[in-house]
Amino acid sequence: MSTDIQGPNEAAESAESEDTSAEAALAAPEVIASSLGEYLKIWFSRVRNGESGALPVILGLVAIVVYFQVRNSLFLSAGNLVNLITQAAWIVLLGMAEVFVLLLGEIDLSIGYTSALGAVFTCWLLLPPNPAPWPLAVLVGLAVPALFSAIEGVIVTRLRLPSFVVTLAGQLMALGLLLEVMQAAAPNGGGSIRLYNNVLSNIEGGALSPLASWIVTAAAVVLASVAFLVRDSRRRASNLTAPPLSVTLLKIAAMAVAGVVVVLIGNTNRGVGVTVVRGVPWVVLLVLVVLVAWSWLLSRTRFGRYIYAIGGNAEAARRAGINLSRIRVLAFLLCGLTAGIMGIVYTSYLGSISTGVPGGNNVLYAVAAAVIGGTSLFGGRGKMIGAVLGGLIVAVIYNGLELLGLGAAPQYIWTAVVLLAAVTVDTLARRSQSNA
Repeated sequence: MSTDIQGPNEAAESAESEDTSAEAALAAPEVIASSLGEYLKIWFSRVRNGESGALPVILGLVAIVVYFQVRNSLFLSAGNLVNLITQAAWIVLLGMAEVFVLLLGEIDLSIGYTSALGAVFTCWLLLPPNPAPWPLAVLVGLAVPALFSAIEGVIVTRLRLPSFVVTLAGQLMALGLLLEVMQAAAPNGGGSIRLYNNVLSNIEGGALSPLASWIVTAAAVVLASVAFLVRDSRRRASNLTAPPLSVTLLKIAAMAVAGVVVVLIGNTNRGVGVTVVRGVPWVVLLVLVVLVAWSWLLSRTRFGRYIYAIGGNAEAARRAGINLSRIRVLAFLLCGLTAGIMGIVYTSYLGSISTGVPGGNNVLYAVAAAVIGGTSLFGGRGKMIGAVLGGLIVAVIYNGLELLGLGAAPQYIWTAVVLLAAVTVDTLARRSQSNA
């Protein structure tokens, strides 16, 4: 006769099995895996439980690239890919800016115009005949949007107002300030001011030499490899969990392959006629530096852990002794700082900055890039690399549709569909976790 009653030992084994499954579903694979096979097994378990990470974004990006390549064989040409990278840079940077506040469950709608405002100050300081040193002009251009967003953060935290409303008001104020400052900086410029500096112009328009591209890529891979291996050895020496060596080597290999692909594309001659144009654009190096710095800040510092804690459960974070107001203000400040970097890159791309900058659309693209890349609108989940992937998807859509000769209407529609799909995936993933 069968029975459903479990003895103490069977119940303990069943509970242990459930705990192990839950741990595999929630913890990072590299934390609890002891081999590459176990890593892949845990990773597949997480995917089945809705924690697919960047996989949908990568698959979506591949599908979109394949579609445009089938429609136009020039899409994957070296010239168009480099053009795509330079087009995507400002979207990626603005998307990374939004990640800081979205992780807290907040938003900043003003950075589309504050980034332009900072760029106007930079261009103003560089006007001939007596231009200021370009590093000083850059610092001012970064400080203006950073301070603006920090003030918004103070208002949000002190007055406990919704960030949507505060930053929407900030967007309107930033547009008004942009008009006023532009009139003072270039009264006869017709609402536009040129960028008179070769160093800043070369961020988008210049490139490393082919040899320098290889050297920089090799140095970056070596430094990252050393950092990964030293980190893992220190964790093992401290009796902490560390990824299996095979997993770390696999990540290093993937990073090396990606670097080689980028350099091969950049070093392919994309000039017209007798003009030879080769080398990886400087903006790639700039975006990489920002990505590494902000990823390290979020994943390896107390500040980053606090951001995720507040975004996951603000009340629990407060009871744990975290200063919610300080972290929120710092997150808004870093959002504005990153937007300032984007403003300079955007100006370098255009060669000037004007009052006609589509700040409202730009910030929507930034939110789209972050959300498409896996950053949750509810806070607590997201990575900087996701904003890079999301920004690439937005840029690929626009670049591909332009290559096909289509107008603005399908560009907006495609972006809307991809964004809606990303939000749907995020919502369903959270729902499946809450029901688990």
